[in-house]
Amino acid sequence: QVQLVESGGGLVQAGDSLRLSCAASGRTFSSYTMGWFRQAPGKEREFVAAILWISRFTWYADSVKGRFTISRDNAKDTMYLQMNDLKPEDTAVYYCAQSIGRFTIETVAYWGQGTQVTVSS
Repeated sequence: QVQLVESGGGLVQAGDSLRLSCAASGRTFSSYTMGWFRQAPGKEREFVAAILWISRFTWYADSVKGRFTISRDNAKDTMYLQMNDLKPEDTAVYYCAQSIGRFTIETVAYWGQGTQVTVSS
């Protein structure tokens, strides 16, 4: 069993930065994909970013590309999401997730509890 715990959310103004963290316990990162989804009020959960442990290959949703950076520290079993130039439309609950294979909502094996990010204009 894997436990994922997010932290780092908060209330910021447009243009500010935040860094989210996701601490994993119960299993190592090997052969997994880790990443982030978000869900805004009244909207479906959507993909934000993901990273492959072995290759460190990363990919992003078009809406955050160039502003968000995903990374991981294997020694700390922690994944990060650096969010720069935040916009009001980034307001959502951000969920850390881990999957084996494809990284989609349907294939995620473990979810964190979520952390709220609110961006005021």
